[in-house]
Amino acid sequence: MPSTSRPLRKLGFLTIGLFDAADPGRGHESTLRLIELGERLGFDSAWVRHRHLQYGISSPVAVLAAASQRTRRIQLGTAVTPLGWENPLRLAEDLATVDVLSGGRLNPGVSVGPPTHFDQVKGALYPDTADAEDFGYERVRRLLDLVRGKPVTDFSGAEGFEVYSDIVQPHSPGLGRRMWYGGGSLRSARWAGEHGMNFLTSSVVKVETTAATADTEGADGPPDFAAIQAALIREFRAHHPDGAAARVSHGLVVIPTDSASPAQRAKYAEYAARRLPRTTAPQGPARQLFAPDLVGTSAELAERLHAHAAFREADEVAFALPFTFAYEDYVQILTDMATKLGPALGWRPAG
Repeated sequence: MPSTSRPLRKLGFLTIGLFDAADPGRGHESTLRLIELGERLGFDSAWVRHRHLQYGISSPVAVLAAASQRTRRIQLGTAVTPLGWENPLRLAEDLATVDVLSGGRLNPGVSVGPPTHFDQVKGALYPDTADAEDFGYERVRRLLDLVRGKPVTDFSGAEGFEVYSDIVQPHSPGLGRRMWYGGGSLRSARWAGEHGMNFLTSSVVKVETTAATADTEGADGPPDFAAIQAALIREFRAHHPDGAAARVSHGLVVIPTDSASPAQRAKYAEYAARRLPRTTAPQGPARQLFAPDLVGTSAELAERLHAHAAFREADEVAFALPFTFAYEDYVQILTDMATKLGPALGWRPAG
């Protein structure tokens, strides 16, 4: 088996947190139980994905606040919170509050861009300011400044019986170093590095024709996803103050089958096969390229990951759980990740 130049140091997982519209409590409870399981299995981190006007987690900060009270060690993250839906000042307050409640375990991941289906939701979301809203990197910069303790106002001190602060309260000093940017383009990778963030990769990248990605176009097939992702990571680190030590989390859909039943193996294979056609060429005007889902025994998966150019650049992972599976499937997948796949990648569970 080829060796990786960066031994796997941190193992994490990502869930979308689906629920039945008629019984949302049950779905949210299952998400919290998976996070608790992840801690028992020794995972270093658990991440939740943000979904608005869907049957997934719409308020990750609230869910992670609950998770912080049911766990003691595992890191808790969002991958990612789309800032087009957020007010940076209010979000900074919520993030700092949960970070304090968790004992400094929050890892907020964010992204930019207009909200999905913006034309349909802007009347409800920004009824008076939709045309003036900035959905670019400035929104992230504002959030970073607020989380890192930049003054919000020039007023502080006592006013009658009230006492005011000029920075977001509570202030959690370590949170600013645990802010992540989820990006799939060279521009995003560069911006995140320049602003001292950590970098989240996923199963989606943007196909670009630049000097940095000149060697990523396949000669006789689709562009090379792994090579594009590796180029993003190198671009990020080239512009980060920490250089090669800058934190990167690698994320793909990875499904180990070691302890799966025959029915589960068939389900997993069918799921990956249905999603495979979208990986053969860039999709849509944004030229997004999707990675194939990885399904197999932990030995097979470790071999494929060690051969993955981007995986070799990272020493942290947040493997994504597939959508729409049953709770029992997730238990099997997480258990195999922690007991089979992680060790095959050189990882050891946290104490």
